[in-house]
Amino acid sequence: MLIVVGTVIVFISTIGGFMLAGGQPMVLLHVSEFVVILGIALGVLVIASPRHVLVEVVHKIQGAVAGKSAGKEDFSDLLKLLFEIFMIGRRNGLIALEEHVMDPQKSALFSKYPSIQKNKHRLEFLCNGLKPVIDGKIKPDQLESLMTAELDAKALEAEHPVHILQLVGDSLPGIGIVAAVLGIINTMASISAGPAAVGQKVAAALTGTLLGIFFAYGFINPLTVRIKFDNASEDQFFKCILQAIAGFAKGLAPLTAVEVARRSLDSNVQPRGDDLEAALKQLNPK
Repeated sequence: MLIVVGTVIVFISTIGGFMLAGGQPMVLLHVSEFVVILGIALGVLVIASPRHVLVEVVHKIQGAVAGKSAGKEDFSDLLKLLFEIFMIGRRNGLIALEEHVMDPQKSALFSKYPSIQKNKHRLEFLCNGLKPVIDGKIKPDQLESLMTAELDAKALEAEHPVHILQLVGDSLPGIGIVAAVLGIINTMASISAGPAAVGQKVAAALTGTLLGIFFAYGFINPLTVRIKFDNASEDQFFKCILQAIAGFAKGLAPLTAVEVARRSLDSNVQPRGDDLEAALKQLNPK
């Protein structure tokens, strides 16, 4: 929602300021310039992106516009789910977790927390971390290293769309110059048509430069930064899982393992300790 608000502000500020200075908005509407700039930008995106990265760029943009980054409720659900998992493992033995971890889509436990169950990447990372704990085939310190390696791979993969969008954003001012030069060439070819026609074509050429800079600094670059924040939020979600599972594997009590994970979170998404403890007590009444 905030992205939509920001977009409206950018448009109103640009067009409104232009009109206050006596400009006519329709003067800026040159379809040929839009075709050149947006077409070349799209071509740059396609040339630079492997197919899977191109698909991920679309998903990241959709997620940013929809505001799907993990919030305080998502982290609260995660901590409650981890606590329930650890309590089952502590009371009934780690083997009791197998039915939940091996088929989480059918698990009654995971179904209580749709923000994790319906997110493929979160669910996969959580289950991948729990499987070695259940199997008991590796030491706790080795488990942490294993999960860290997977986390690093996910963070690297998440940055690919960011790099591509940065390339497009950095290219747009230059693409605007290309559009302007094409407009000037067109102007020189029509110079005999008189001052009015020449002035119109020069205005169209200058619009190309404007649009390149406008799209780069008004939309693409801010959108790229927003995706970086979303990536950081998702990375923090994975780190929270890592902290809790690694702590539990090392012998921490379920409540302590969850508390360690809670304290690793940023303040804007971190549930209050008292609120979380009260919620956990309801899950585990004495």
